[in-house]
Amino acid sequence: MRTPPPEFHDRMLSLGLARVSEAAAIACAYLIGRGDEKAADQAAVDAMRTQLNHLEIRGTVVIGEGERDEAPMLYIGEEVGAGTGPEVDIALDPLEGTTLTAKDMPNALAVIAMAPRGTLLHAPDVYMDKLAIGPGFKPGVVTMAMSPAERVSALAAAKGCSVADITVCVLERPRHEEMIAEIRSTGAAIRLITDGDVAGVMHCAEPSTGIDMYMGSGGAPEGVLAAAALKCMGGQMYGRLTFRNDDERARAKKAGITHLDQVYTRDDLVTGDVIFAATGVTDGSLVPGIKREPGYVTAETILMRSKTGSVRRMIYRNPVEWT
Repeated sequence: MRTPPPEFHDRMLSLGLARVSEAAAIACAYLIGRGDEKAADQAAVDAMRTQLNHLEIRGTVVIGEGERDEAPMLYIGEEVGAGTGPEVDIALDPLEGTTLTAKDMPNALAVIAMAPRGTLLHAPDVYMDKLAIGPGFKPGVVTMAMSPAERVSALAAAKGCSVADITVCVLERPRHEEMIAEIRSTGAAIRLITDGDVAGVMHCAEPSTGIDMYMGSGGAPEGVLAAAALKCMGGQMYGRLTFRNDDERARAKKAGITHLDQVYTRDDLVTGDVIFAATGVTDGSLVPGIKREPGYVTAETILMRSKTGSVRRMIYRNPVEWT
């Protein structure tokens, strides 16, 4: 008789996942503000992989540092973990905001999500047009079919407020200039971010940030990570892959995407239970960054489970010798 595979015990695995993001954030702490993006990213990658291999999982990286020929570690398809325990999908960005870290700018994070095997979309490395709002609204209050101005008006109506009370988070890129102009024409406010759209989407579900909506295009892999966070925090998210050329379309087909124009909901991007951890690298509106003091390092992590909707904030203070 065949033994059933081990279950995905998200409660038991969640603390281990927090240690993984903590390790990545702490590893690149000394490189904050040093102007070396590659060194900071490599330090985070090395630490995250080492810590992942302590977990009793049979993990496969489905969102990672790139294809195998592009990334020596944590590449898409790489197997991680101790080789025992449940089979899981892993989406990660050891340093979400390499430029933010190198320049000591806000909202750099180490992020990772884990879910049962086959439940995270294998998103290709192309752009995704994204739309997200926080919890508490009926499904479809905003849609991808709406114009940016229509989305702002619809959300204001659902909130029972003026459009002038709506704040939209947008990644500051030339491709978004027309959208930004249209949003501003409604009277809504815009918070522009230079990098880090996983944090940008998460802002919608964290009342203290003052962000009501996220929209615009960014990396599709980051879209899956953002959906994992939002599935834990609550809120709606939609995404549609966009392609600049035939090579990108071929990349999507290779990843198993058959309907290239599909609009994905949050639960299409993450179909099962998921756990998510994000540790602050630099200070941000979601979580403080790494604090260094003589003999100690302090990190703060957000740890979330979609099954229970629980959100924990964990402070880790540990003796360390700085070199």
